[in-house]
Amino acid sequence: MNNERIYHFVGIKGSGMSALALILHGKGYQVQGSDVETYFFTQKGLDEANITIYPFGADNIKEGLTVIAGNAFSDDHEEIVRAKELGLEVIRYHNFIGEFINDYTSIAITGSHGKTSTTGLLSHVLGGIKPTSYLIGDGTGYGREDADFFVLEACEYRRHFLAYSPDYAIVTNIDFDHPDYYTDIKDVFSAFEEFASQVKKGIIACGDDLYIRHFNPDYPVMFYGFNSDNDVVVTNVEKTTAGSIFDVTIKGAYYGRFSIPSFGDHNILNSLAVITFCYLEGLDKEAVQAQLTTFTGVKRRFTEKVVEDMVIIDDYAHHPQEIKATLDAAKQKYPQRDIIAVFQPHTFTRTVALMSEFGEALNEADAVFLCDIFSSAREQKGDVSILDLAGKVEKGAEILVIDNMSPLLAYKGAVVIFMGAGDIQKFAASYEELLSHSVRRTN
Repeated sequence: MNNERIYHFVGIKGSGMSALALILHGKGYQVQGSDVETYFFTQKGLDEANITIYPFGADNIKEGLTVIAGNAFSDDHEEIVRAKELGLEVIRYHNFIGEFINDYTSIAITGSHGKTSTTGLLSHVLGGIKPTSYLIGDGTGYGREDADFFVLEACEYRRHFLAYSPDYAIVTNIDFDHPDYYTDIKDVFSAFEEFASQVKKGIIACGDDLYIRHFNPDYPVMFYGFNSDNDVVVTNVEKTTAGSIFDVTIKGAYYGRFSIPSFGDHNILNSLAVITFCYLEGLDKEAVQAQLTTFTGVKRRFTEKVVEDMVIIDDYAHHPQEIKATLDAAKQKYPQRDIIAVFQPHTFTRTVALMSEFGEALNEADAVFLCDIFSSAREQKGDVSILDLAGKVEKGAEILVIDNMSPLLAYKGAVVIFMGAGDIQKFAASYEELLSHSVRRTN
C-alpha cells in the first residue's frame, strides 16, 4: 500500500469499517469517510482521531481516492456509482481485510456469538505482551508498523469471512442466525466449515459445541471447553461477584489457575480460547495470567452505569443465546437484585425465525419489557409485530415506547439490562433522564 493514498470509507460508521479506518489512520494513511448523520457509538473513536465524516453524497468522491465500501451498501449507492464513473479503485471491506492481514501472523475470531468479546480479549492480552494490531467489531481498531500479530473479528454474515485465509482461527460456536441470508443451520455450518478449511496453521474451537465437533478432521483443531474430552479443559470454577477463577488443564496436564473480572460461563470459554492460542504460540503464562485480570471489556458488552440505586447495563445481545448469557452474567454479579430485561429485536426475519427461543430466553429475567422491532437498512418491514413476541414470554412482557419509560420506575434497587443491536441506547438514555428527574423531584 502507498502511504500517500487517501482512503474514503463509504459507511464509515459501520463497526468493522470504523475499526479499519482507525487502523489505517494509526499507520499514517490519510482517511476520511461518509455515512448518515445519526450518531452511532462506533464514531467516538473516529471523532477523537479527527477523521472527517461527510454526509453521504456523490460530491464526496474526487479524483485520487481509494474507496473502501461497506458491505451494507450495494453497487448502486451514489458514492460507489460516482467512484466507478471516475475510474477509481473500489474495494469491498472484507476483500481489503483479506489482503491486509497477509503481512502479519493473523488470528481471526469467528462464531455465531462471542466474536467481539473474544477479539477484544485476545487483542488486550497479546497487546500487553507483543506488538499487536487489531480490528474489533465494536468499532475499535489499532494499527502499528511493528506489529507481530493481527487480531480480527471475522463475520459469517453473507459468508464475508470467506475472503480471509488467516494463520489461526478461533471458532466460539455455531448457531442459526442471519435468517435473511442463511436457510438453516446446515447452511450456516457449511459456511463455517469452508472458512475453517482456509486456515493456514490451526484452529482453536469450542469443543462443547455440537456442530463444531463435526468439523472436517483433515486440518488441525485444538478443542477447548468444560467437557473433559476437550484438549484444553476448565475445571474447579469459582464464581464470585468480582468475577471467575478457574484451573486449566492442557492435554491432560495441569497448566495453571486463571482469574478474570468478568461473569458467566461464556466469558470463561472466551478466556479459554485466548489461553489456548497463547499456549500454542509459546507466550509466557504469567504474562497471560496478568493480562487477563486487567481486561475491562469491549463497547456495548455488559457496559454498566449506576444511577441512584439502579444498575443500568447496555448490551449488544440480539440472539436468544446471547440474551441467556447476558442474564446469566448479571445473576452472577448481582445475585441479590432483581434482573429486568428491556429488549429490542433486531430485524423482522430474526424475530420470526427465533420467536419461541426469544421468549424462552427472556423468561429467565425477573421482568420483561419489549421495544418495537428495529428496522435495519437491509430490512424495513416484516410480517411480525412486537406483540407477537410478547405473547411468547410466559411471565408476560410490557411494551415500552421512547416517550414513556415510566413503567420502569416501579423497580427499585434493581438491574435493568437494555439489550439489542439496533438503537436500544436511546431507550436507555430516556430511562436515565427520567430516573434523574424523578430523583430530583423527590428531593
